[in-house]
This record gives sequence, structure tokens and C-alpha cells, in this order.
Amino acid sequence: MMAVSGSHPATKATVPGHLFVVLGPSGSGKDTLMSHARAALAGQGGVMFVRRAITRPADAGSEDHVAMSEAEFDAAVDAGIFALTWAANGLRYGLPREVMDHLLRGEVAVVNGSRGAWSQIRKVFPSAVSVEIKVDRDVLAQRLEVRGRESRVEIEARLARAAALDSSLEADHVIDNSGAPERAGGELVKLIRAGMAAGGYGATRN
Repeated sequence: MMAVSGSHPATKATVPGHLFVVLGPSGSGKDTLMSHARAALAGQGGVMFVRRAITRPADAGSEDHVAMSEAEFDAAVDAGIFALTWAANGLRYGLPREVMDHLLRGEVAVVNGSRGAWSQIRKVFPSAVSVEIKVDRDVLAQRLEVRGRESRVEIEARLARAAALDSSLEADHVIDNSGAPERAGGELVKLIRAGMAAGGYGATRN
């Protein structure tokens, strides 16, 4: 079940910068590719790699996120520090308002997103560009098995959900990460650099 909410005084205004939203199922390698891009672009101005707030411990999973308890997340919502929040798979996610401020300056931001929340992300961030990370089904199944967090039944259910979401999303850009992550990471870096060079990257489809 997905619940999404978002608000920002500038959401209806023209936003010159662009938000690259990296989408894909668990095991697709989103975090790995974003880490590659972050390292490749280290020291360059104009790009923000957004840290999501998530209601899970800091040491859970590979994503570098702001860990919050349910009470802390509620307090943050009440304080208005989020531009967008959503809930999925028993967790709550939040994007800080600083993201919109960054985009209003005509700069580029990159965030790990959720395919189920994509339609609302684009409403709150009208210049958002979806970058879907795809992986062959067999490769994805193998990665999930190696990770060892789920049973075979749970993995099959996750693969079925991923296939259903794939059919419902027409991404602006698609990167195949079935092979070496350096190659796919290089493709993501090229997209981000194009956005930085243009002072914002339009959502043109491949």
C-alpha cells in the first residue's frame, strides 16, 4: 500500500532545475549506481545527492539515509521540513524541502525514488526526470538470493511486484544494470552531467 503527500509554496511555480529520480526494484543496484555517480562528480558544484529520511535504522540496507523513528518522522512532518512524504512496505520516506530550494536555483538533484510514488513526485517536482534501472529477471533473482534477506517465496513475490510496476511505468530514461555496474554507473553520470551542463535537463524520452 502506498500513501503519498507533498507540499511546498513553490510547487506550482516554474522550477528551472531538474530532479533525477532513480527508480527500480530492490536488488537492481540503484544505491551502487548512485554511489558511483556521487564519487565521479565529487567536488563539482551544481548537483545534490539527496539523503532521504526513512523510518528504519541507519545500518539497515545500503542506502545512506537519515534514520528516523516514527515519532521523529511525525515531528518532522509537523515542523514542515519535508517537501514530499510517502509510505510503502511498512516504512515512511521523506524528501527535505531543501531539494526544492536547490532546484529553484536552476541546479540538479539526484534522489533514490519509488516507482509507486512516481506520479506524485512529478506533481510536487514538475521538472522531475525518471531514470529507471532495469535488470534481467534471472539476474535480479540471483542478486536477491545472494543478499539473503528473504525466502524464495518472498523473492518470487518481490519479482512479481517488480514486473507489475515495470508495466505501469514509462520512464524518461532506462539504464540496464544486468552487467557491470561501472558501465551502468557511467550512463547515469552522463545523464547528470548533461543536466548540469544545460542548467537543468528536460524530460526527453530515449
